Amino acid sequence: MEIMTIAQEIRSKIKEIDSIRASIKERGIQKARTISEYEKALAVTIIKLKNGVEFVFEGEIISKPPVTILEKIARGICWKEKQSAEEAEALYKSATSNMQAVLAQLNADQSLFSKLDKG
Repeated sequence: MEIMTIAQEIRSKIKEIDSIRASIKERGIQKARTISEYEKALAVTIIKLKNGVEFVFEGEIISKPPVTILEKIARGICWKEKQSAEEAEALYKSATSNMQAVLAQLNADQSLFSKLDKG
């Protein structure tokens, strides 16, 4: 491999790292937002169920469920918010894994560049 090609690869990886850094920040904010939205929806649903508000879930009317299963029912009712939070978490983890992979590639390119530059 030619030293100039490796230098270009290093510059490319540095630009990619800058891009991923921005993505990680954005995805971290989205992750926090969706988790907060889920927790709020869950709390509101639990309060409503405890106060006797009826819900229709999967065609079934839920009214005054036993306290022992109330939270499980509320989690089921808030499934969309939970799904959004899980998706945001997966995107955040994907971005951080991508960053680690690019950093590993950059380190490999830098090592190769160093060896070729000395040789």
